[in-house]
Amino acid sequence: MYKRDYYEVLGVARDSNEEEIKRAYRKLAMQYHPDRNPGEEEAEEKFKEASEAYEVLRDDEKRQIYDRYGHEGLAGTGFRGFSGFEDIFSSFGDIFEDFFGFGTRTGKRSRARKGNSLRYDVEISLEDAFHGKEKEILFKKWGSCESCHGSGIAPGKKPKICATCGGRGQVVRSQGFFQISTTCPACRGEGRIITDPCLECHGKGKLRVERKITVKIPPGVDTGSQLRLQGEGESGEYGGPSGDLFVVIHVTEHEFFRREGEHLLCEVPISFVQAAIGSTIQIPVIGEDGIHDLEIPAGSQPGDVFTLSGLGMPGLQRGKRGDLLVRVNVKIPKKLNQRQKELLEEFSMSEGVKAPKYEKSFWQKIKKS
Repeated sequence: MYKRDYYEVLGVARDSNEEEIKRAYRKLAMQYHPDRNPGEEEAEEKFKEASEAYEVLRDDEKRQIYDRYGHEGLAGTGFRGFSGFEDIFSSFGDIFEDFFGFGTRTGKRSRARKGNSLRYDVEISLEDAFHGKEKEILFKKWGSCESCHGSGIAPGKKPKICATCGGRGQVVRSQGFFQISTTCPACRGEGRIITDPCLECHGKGKLRVERKITVKIPPGVDTGSQLRLQGEGESGEYGGPSGDLFVVIHVTEHEFFRREGEHLLCEVPISFVQAAIGSTIQIPVIGEDGIHDLEIPAGSQPGDVFTLSGLGMPGLQRGKRGDLLVRVNVKIPKKLNQRQKELLEEFSMSEGVKAPKYEKSFWQKIKKS
């Protein structure tokens, strides 16, 4: 199903701040609110569309994912938008009170809500990214209080029905021909009042807990890869599901290899003799037995690159390995003994070239040409 860009829906720039986004949504919500457009399907769809856009762009975490990966990135987090008006009014009840002077149309707002998602950054080596790794992580989150099972009420006690709203969560007041529902000020829309709060969590229903889990990091991950652990985020409210935990991977730089996607690059030194007459050298590789032979053909030049197919990183999606690209760096010796100098002079003469100390400079040749 095609979805319009959320910034386009609200009519704001991509760098708009929170207040600008809220102001844009307020304008559209007032225009397309179902109470102002009864029975108009187009207005209802625009109201839902604007509400979904606002839900994403007002949340820093969702907005960052959307800016980077678009609608598909949000789908990967489990976000599916709103199923109907009840979800919208439940999420934005307080906002609608600010905008219009009335809240939800259904009374009690103690609906199940999903908990917040969390982020955890993990640093691994290039070797770990190649082989995959199981890593134990330790983090803190808001978890459901075991003493009261998330209710916030002391064990064995019950909440009392709010006397102000009669348990509806809303109070109705008349203004001329209209009856306007607003959130009950006594129970704040809950329809009940906790008179005996849980001593463990002080009525919050949540406690700060420490969680230790083992994360399975698959082969082929790269810096920026994200692993989604469903239900490992913070506890939901009113029986809602827990949020998710997003593990963000950071692969440290390697002392020998440089990575470009699924390919690995490295640079190895060879002598000018090896470059001239050819040689077989051993290249360190990740995986296998750690060593691979590379044939250096005679006449190789500084900076030549040789490809070892299938010796790069495994692909995260398709599993096929990339290539290892080896650049040769020809080393010229800075000091020669007398015998080495004589041999090089003999080599120079054998090519029909005078020894370097008798040869005219390159620039003198240029001037005469």
